[in-house]
Amino acid sequence: MTSAASAARVGGLTAIAGALLAGSLGGAPTAGSAAPPGAGPGRPGVAALAGLDPAAPGADPAAVAARLGPSLSDPLLAGPAAYVVDALTGRVLLDVRGQEPAMPASTLKTAVATAALATFPDTRLRTTVLYSPPTGGAPTAPGGTLWLVGGGDPTLTAAPTIGPGVYPAPARLADLVTQVRAAGITSVARLLGDASLFTGPDRAPGWRDNYVTDGDVEPVSALTVDAGRAAPGATGPRSPQPAATATTVFAGALAAAGIQVASMGLGTADPTARRIATVDSPPVRLLVEKMLAESDNDLAESLGRLLARHRGLPASFDGATRAVTTTLAELGIPGTGTAISDVSGLSTNDRVPPATLVTLLRLGARSTDRPALRSLLTGLPVAGFSGTLADRYATPDSAAGAGQVRAKTGTLRNVTGIAGDVVDADGRLLLFAFLSPAEEASTTKAALDRVTSALAGCGCRPAPATVSNPPVR
Repeated sequence: MTSAASAARVGGLTAIAGALLAGSLGGAPTAGSAAPPGAGPGRPGVAALAGLDPAAPGADPAAVAARLGPSLSDPLLAGPAAYVVDALTGRVLLDVRGQEPAMPASTLKTAVATAALATFPDTRLRTTVLYSPPTGGAPTAPGGTLWLVGGGDPTLTAAPTIGPGVYPAPARLADLVTQVRAAGITSVARLLGDASLFTGPDRAPGWRDNYVTDGDVEPVSALTVDAGRAAPGATGPRSPQPAATATTVFAGALAAAGIQVASMGLGTADPTARRIATVDSPPVRLLVEKMLAESDNDLAESLGRLLARHRGLPASFDGATRAVTTTLAELGIPGTGTAISDVSGLSTNDRVPPATLVTLLRLGARSTDRPALRSLLTGLPVAGFSGTLADRYATPDSAAGAGQVRAKTGTLRNVTGIAGDVVDADGRLLLFAFLSPAEEASTTKAALDRVTSALAGCGCRPAPATVSNPPVR
C-alpha cells in the first residue's frame, strides 16, 4: 500500500472518530464523545471519510469478484444480491442481481435520508402550545383550553435529563411547561392533544402485528413523547395511542408545576387560539444522522410525512412514499424496480434494487451543489464503533472491516442486508449493497461482516500485464 493510501485509510483516528460520531463532519455540531464508543485494546481507530482521490489505483472487476467470491458463497447468506461500484467513476465492479428488486429492510432509510437532506436539512420540528381563554374571560383567566400541538417530532422528551447517546439536544416538555407558567396560566378547563399534522393509517401495509408490542416502532403520530416509550431509549412495548399518552404526560408535568388541568382529550386546535409556548427539535440533518446510526423507524416515518406536506401531498404512508420517490427522481435516482409501502423499511412489501441503494450513496459522496447530502455518509454506523454496527466486526475474520466499513444495516425476519462505503487497501472509495434473503440471525450478520471486511482488505487493482521476451536473433 502506498503512503498516501495508508493515510487515507487511517488518518485522523480518534479525533476524527469523535467528530464523525458526533455528526460534526456533516456540518453541524452536536454532543459526542472524544473517543469512539466500543473501542477497546487492540481495536483499530476509525479512519476519516476518504476523499475521492483519482490518483488511487482503481479496482478491477475480476479481482473484486475473486476477492468476494468465497464469502458471498457462504451458505449462511443463501445467495445474496450484491452490487459494488467505484465511488469516483461509477464503474460497476460487481453485479449479482444488482438491478433486481429485493427486500431492503432498513437500508431503505437511505432513501428518506437523501430526500430530507436535499429538501430541508436545516428545518427544526416544532411542538407548540396554544391557549384560548374562557368565553368573556381575561387572556389568562382561570379555565379556558390548552392545546398541545404536535409537529412530528418523535424526539420530544419528558425526561428531566437525557444522555447524548439517546437523542442530540432534544426538545423538552419541561420547557413548554416553563413557558406556560411564564404566560400566567394557572389552571385550564381542558387540555387537548392535537395530532392533526399527520393523517391516514398509523401502521403501514406489510407491518407485522408485533412491531409495536416488541418496541420496533410506535404507531405513526404527529404528537408523541419519547416515541411512545416508557423512557428515552427504553426497550419494550410502545404506546398504542401516542397522542393520548403525550397529552396525559403533559398534563402531569403541568400539574407538577402547579397548573391544574380539569379534563383531557384529543382535538384539532382552534385557529384563533394564542400561541404561548414552543420547543424545537435539532435540525433535520442531525435527526437524519441519528436515524441512520440507530436505524430509528419513528424518525424515518416522521420525516417521510413532513416531506409529503412539503410537496403538498397527504401526510400519510402513501403521501410519504410518493414524496420520497418523487424527490429522488428529481435528483436523478432511477425508480425502476422500486415499490415501497413505507419509508422506514419495516414493511415486508418493500422492494428496491441494490443498485438504487448504491446510487443513493454515490450521490452523497459526490454531490458538490448539495453539501448537506454528505450527512448521508457521515451518519452511517461505523463498523465496530457506533450505532447498529457497534457490536460487530470483532472477530479475526472480520477485523479488517472494523473502523473502515460505514454502512446502513437492514434486518427483518427474512432479509439481512448492509449498504455503505469502504476504502479498499489501495485507498479507493468503494460503495456497496449486499442483500441476503436469509433469516435474520447473528450468524447471518457475521457472514455479511466477512464479505464487507474482504472488500475493505481488497487490493484489487488490475494485475500487471506480462511482457514476453522477444526472440533472440
